[in-house]
Amino acid sequence: MTKSQPTANIHSFESLATLDGKGVRYGIFFVGCPFRCVYCHNPDTWSGEGQRYTVDALAKKVVRYKPYFGKDGGVTLSGGEVLVQSAFVAAFERRMKKEGIDVALDTSGGVPVTDDVKAALRGAQMVILDLKFWDDEHYVRYCGGGIGNVLDTLDYCEKINVPVWIRTVIVPGINDKEDCIDKYADVVRGYTCVKRYQLLAFHTMGFSKYEKAGIFNPLKDTPALDRKRLEELQTYLDKKEITND
Repeated sequence: MTKSQPTANIHSFESLATLDGKGVRYGIFFVGCPFRCVYCHNPDTWSGEGQRYTVDALAKKVVRYKPYFGKDGGVTLSGGEVLVQSAFVAAFERRMKKEGIDVALDTSGGVPVTDDVKAALRGAQMVILDLKFWDDEHYVRYCGGGIGNVLDTLDYCEKINVPVWIRTVIVPGINDKEDCIDKYADVVRGYTCVKRYQLLAFHTMGFSKYEKAGIFNPLKDTPALDRKRLEELQTYLDKKEITND
């Protein structure tokens, strides 16, 4: 009897992406997320609804792009929150290893670090970890959940020595001051696994998704972050020299 494969619900795909990991990437966006971040630009991924794939079916979609990856590219698994479906992710990573394809995980770190999550983190060649705020109070206020699982995820990445890129979305009026950057830096400082820390600009391109889904948008009157301000804060962060690349 053939053993049944694990399956996962997938929201969408992005071929030949260049922003979510090294080189050219094939992006796979999983559904489901434990957070409800006020600045989320993909609220349509919150539910568990999506197109169902087996490991074989998903691998088939990725493998055909392998000639474009080069020596640095590969596949990036994102969301939503990819680690909501961590058992599938670990199985898919094993398949990608057989195909010789690099896997990056783009995660909020919002789920408990279970054995399945640990297996998924171990199977990744790199982890892109969102650090949304610097303490539990702000996480609860703006994301609907705490920072504990995020720090546990970072701690485990440090333990297994998987390279981590930290990302933080900067929102006008919420975390766009230098003293906020100081607090983020304090969280990350001392982790040898952190190779890059990138600040991202809050934008309004996802606002239409809230309207279409009838979801309340708490930041509907908030403007996109000015690019010059983003550059100023990134320069300020870079001068702290807290990464290890």
